[in-house]
Amino acid sequence: MMAAIAAASAAAQIPAGYYDSLKGKSGAELKAAVHETIKEADVLSYGSGAGHTWDGFYSTDRLADGRAVDRYSNDERYFTTKGQAVSGMNIEHSFPKSWWGGSENQAYKDLYNLMPSEQKINSAKSNYPMGEVTGSVKTDNGCTKVGTGHNGYSLWEPADKWKGDFARSYMYMATAYQDFTWSTKSPQALQILEQNEYPTLQPWAYELYISWAKADVPDEIETNRNNAVSEIQGNRNPFVDFPNLMEYIWGDSTEYAFDPENTVCTAAYTGGGDTPTPPTGDETIYSATFTADDGNCTIHNTTVPYDGFSVWQRDSKYGWKGTGFLNYTDYACDASLLTPEIDLTGYASATLSFSHAANYFASPAEALAVEVVCDGQTTALSGINWPRGNNWTFVESGDISLNEFAGKKIRIAFHYTSTTSEAGTWEVKSVAVKGKKLASGISAAEADKGKFDPSLPYETYTLDGRKATNTQQRGLVIIKQGSKKIKVKN
Repeated sequence: MMAAIAAASAAAQIPAGYYDSLKGKSGAELKAAVHETIKEADVLSYGSGAGHTWDGFYSTDRLADGRAVDRYSNDERYFTTKGQAVSGMNIEHSFPKSWWGGSENQAYKDLYNLMPSEQKINSAKSNYPMGEVTGSVKTDNGCTKVGTGHNGYSLWEPADKWKGDFARSYMYMATAYQDFTWSTKSPQALQILEQNEYPTLQPWAYELYISWAKADVPDEIETNRNNAVSEIQGNRNPFVDFPNLMEYIWGDSTEYAFDPENTVCTAAYTGGGDTPTPPTGDETIYSATFTADDGNCTIHNTTVPYDGFSVWQRDSKYGWKGTGFLNYTDYACDASLLTPEIDLTGYASATLSFSHAANYFASPAEALAVEVVCDGQTTALSGINWPRGNNWTFVESGDISLNEFAGKKIRIAFHYTSTTSEAGTWEVKSVAVKGKKLASGISAAEADKGKFDPSLPYETYTLDGRKATNTQQRGLVIIKQGSKKIKVKN
């Protein structure tokens, strides 16, 4: 894993209430609210020197060893003096400046759109839109391809490890500057953009970027950069903070209300609201593609043959791999790969799914297990679609119910065991936990007991929006009776 950006402040997080205006909105209305939240930025002057772009890059794109993060090439170059340009690199506008006519406005200087780039590939990608290169390839430096793609357009395509980063950058630009008039003198702009405030990105583009962003979720490098730029400019990229936000604007959740207090977030967020009004559709609570990063997983070894033996190791091609086989020897092992804590608070139901392969097992279902760690107890899950155990073909696990853990905080454990006579290999490429929020509709509860008729059917909810299992719940509760939401004291 790449080293963290050296100058990023670990304490830089989302200000309390920063995203409150997004709550309860979706589609065009949500995009407009995001625009209003992020449109003002205190940008640096363009170029090198104190208070200029390269001064910012020293904080936003410098690794602990002094290397410059180059998302466009695999070359290694290093910062020297703060504020000084790195030799052989340009300031690259990911969203080309020609798309709005080239004026040196806020967008021209916005660090969310500016990144250090090796000079030759910067020139080769020109002012082309970003997309999948499916036709002839003009340039390929091993990190960035330039060629033809959608509708025969000239496009540039980033490496898989940066696709999510650039996708979220493009979403930011198409939202922060949605009120721009895109230049007709630059035909490339209108190959990807529309002259409107919604959706702004053309369907072919936002559909592709959503798929890229799902496959390459925000990692430490991207999250730290978001925090570092925020410290300089005062605004944030919400598509980094909330990996699912794109779905509520352009994707599969445009009919559901977004709630920043109750969704996946890559940084600490304290909302200002009282009671959440969550969407009722399934949404992603946790997802990871292990070929891209480790998913913040940890390893717990119960039995290993000797100190330093690694049962679980991550591979950029196959994901997390668990095996007790080494140097033509089968070892007896017991080790679990654990996800970070997954918060199912406020969810009525949840499912787990993952992609995995298993080879050299007589019966993977007997040697392996997927478990839930919750409240100090470990529970094995059933209903898993297991591989046959004799090849490297990845299979989908199917949707595995986590309903009994709804409302709790859990961790998923991929539990590997082997013996001295059988030590197969288990590969887990990706994992996702999705859930359906409690839809109590209690946010507008009235403190008026006189409106409650106990002789008629009603539902009882706790103050945090969870349906009470016991209708005799004592203390202050919220009663939902028909269209009424009433705070009462039982």
